[in-house]
Amino acid sequence: MQTNINWTKIDEAPALASYSLLPVLKSFLKGTGIEIELKDISLAGRIIANFPDNLTDEQKIPDYLNELGELTQLPETIIIKLPNISASIPQLHAAIKELREKGYKIPDYPDEPKTDEEIKLKEKFSKVLGSAVNPVIREGNSDRRAAASVKKFAQKHPHKMMKSWPESGSKCRVAHMDKKDFYGSEQSITLDKKDEVKIEYVDDNGKTTLLKENIKLLSGEIIDTAVMNVKEVRKFYAEQIEAAKKDGILLSLHLKATMMKVSDPIMFGHAVYVYYKDALEKHADVLQEIGANVNYGLMDILDKLNKLPEEKRKEIEADINKVYETRPQLAMVDSRIGKTNLHVPNDIIIDASMPNVVRDGGKMWNAKDELEDCIAMIPDRSYSRMYGEIIEDTKANGQFDPATMGAVSNVGLMAKKAEEYGSHDKTFEANGNGTIRVVNSAGKTILEQQVETGDIFRMCQAKDVAIKDWVKLAVNRARSSNTPVVFWLDENRAHDREIIAKVKKYLPGHDTKGLEIKILKPVDAMKFTLERTRKGLDTIAVTGNVLRDYLTDLFPILELGTSARMLSIVPLLNGGGLFETGAGGSAPKHVQQLLKENHLRWDSLGEYCALVPALEMIADKSGSSKAKILAETLDAAIGKYLENARYPSRKAGEIDNRGSSFYLAQYWARALSEQDEDAEMKVRFSKIYGELKSNEGKVTNDLISVQGKPVDLGGYYLPDEKKVSEVMRPSITLNKIIDEM
Repeated sequence: MQTNINWTKIDEAPALASYSLLPVLKSFLKGTGIEIELKDISLAGRIIANFPDNLTDEQKIPDYLNELGELTQLPETIIIKLPNISASIPQLHAAIKELREKGYKIPDYPDEPKTDEEIKLKEKFSKVLGSAVNPVIREGNSDRRAAASVKKFAQKHPHKMMKSWPESGSKCRVAHMDKKDFYGSEQSITLDKKDEVKIEYVDDNGKTTLLKENIKLLSGEIIDTAVMNVKEVRKFYAEQIEAAKKDGILLSLHLKATMMKVSDPIMFGHAVYVYYKDALEKHADVLQEIGANVNYGLMDILDKLNKLPEEKRKEIEADINKVYETRPQLAMVDSRIGKTNLHVPNDIIIDASMPNVVRDGGKMWNAKDELEDCIAMIPDRSYSRMYGEIIEDTKANGQFDPATMGAVSNVGLMAKKAEEYGSHDKTFEANGNGTIRVVNSAGKTILEQQVETGDIFRMCQAKDVAIKDWVKLAVNRARSSNTPVVFWLDENRAHDREIIAKVKKYLPGHDTKGLEIKILKPVDAMKFTLERTRKGLDTIAVTGNVLRDYLTDLFPILELGTSARMLSIVPLLNGGGLFETGAGGSAPKHVQQLLKENHLRWDSLGEYCALVPALEMIADKSGSSKAKILAETLDAAIGKYLENARYPSRKAGEIDNRGSSFYLAQYWARALSEQDEDAEMKVRFSKIYGELKSNEGKVTNDLISVQGKPVDLGGYYLPDEKKVSEVMRPSITLNKIIDEM
């Protein structure tokens, strides 16, 4: 019986690493009945799949994302999902530009559609933007944790990135709105029967505009609506700008304009507008004419200025630079090139940036490439206050110690497009003053929100079957690990009240005897978790979809130095398995280093670790003894990989991702040669281990000697396959051993 492992072809560093790793995996799996099938869900792949009409037959590719979505419904499905780009509009523009330069007749993205055709085109591109991938294939809830061997290694060899919090005190703080945000305006209900609803906007004159229809809802489903008030968020930004200037500290913004592809770019744009208000208002007419859009960041504005005569361009640039004389310094994304926190929206990734604020002692980088205290602006209170709690905790108690801190794992509600990450097609910017309402099939308004021009309205959903499974997964994890679980739910938040009712309904259906299960507001849950963490005790956070994302970066970055080493197991609702391999927030920087120095520091440990439970699931489902042996020996090999510190160095001229995969192959072959359960595998891998070991010096020299010089990959979003393969497999000796296995 053949079993396929569906391996996702994605973007940037993890995609490059796959060129080195996949030949190893495919060769090791030969003769076992297990095959790896590559599914292209990269940003370029998604664009190409969605726009086949103007492409040649050679250019066309199947819609692999849709295919994976269908596969999640089958009990035998195994998917290993690497981090993909959750594209912002600037990234989309860049990818389209590259594809067009390579002969792909992809239409331009219409930033401001004016015709029906452009409106349809923008809707079509929406399938590519933001969190387009995850809601399709995450047909299960998330069990995310560090593998025991990884956590043990991290405590034995703690990472060196933690910086002390100043004993003299820190001015760092988290700033949030105190009214008229999503948290304050949220309304939520649970449906008592299935229904079909629509979303309408009604202006002050009573004119009704249909925003979305045919939204099918199930019995027991929770829906909620919330509004972010534009006047209030701008007022908030203005107040924090003044506060940062007064305190003499950096100003930073923390959103997620990639995953929250409709709401957060708008909130990002308001921050850009308020900070650069003097210059932007002075030149408003010209900037509108050239199509500059604050939602795309300062970089877009500066790029669009190139359309103007040089004299006018210099005048506007001078006025923008003049703003810095009266404003606080901005936190930098890359101080070497003057790239601020407000330059590009896809650089604003809260789950990657806020852990670094904690790790760096309440500081971010300033224009002089020095660390400095900062105000972290997180407008919405739904999650900002839990970040505020960890900042205040570290101020009072000092920095965490990776050598002693406990582990915080996560059970996350994400199945069936749960909560905010499933809200994009139901998120709208109000065209005027009035009401946005949700109307059921009987014509009755079941939820409504007052809006003003520019306000952001969103509607979210959470299905009963997903919540029920989430509670079960939480109890199972508590039982299997004998660890307290904490549901991070706030009874003062409308949506959470509905979730709490379901948790209390479903918990009695499980054996919870002897288990410690709490329901706490996020601030209190953070407080409880940090107290345990500092004592070296483990805790399981049970959260909604966004908090799952935030916490599974926050704690791993502190504990392990990176979230790329996390194991994410998603038991699919219909019986299959999705295994995710860490976070890709640092992936762009890794590509930049490879291009400059031919050194890829991406650590594929997440991929190695994900393969173990995938093989275990195959063994359980098929009874394959070979799959079981492969899983056990790979786990042993990962232990050796960590113990011998074969993970990539940050410096060129030392081991990188290619060397890591070589050593994993060597340790895996050794473990297979030493097992006695399968004689045929023992003989086969004894020979392979001998070849890998005897050629170790030659191979490692091949892999390191190529470093230090720039390389050409033939593209960023759609690199040249041959060129990438040559870069990622530079050792003829190693290639011969692997390919002839």
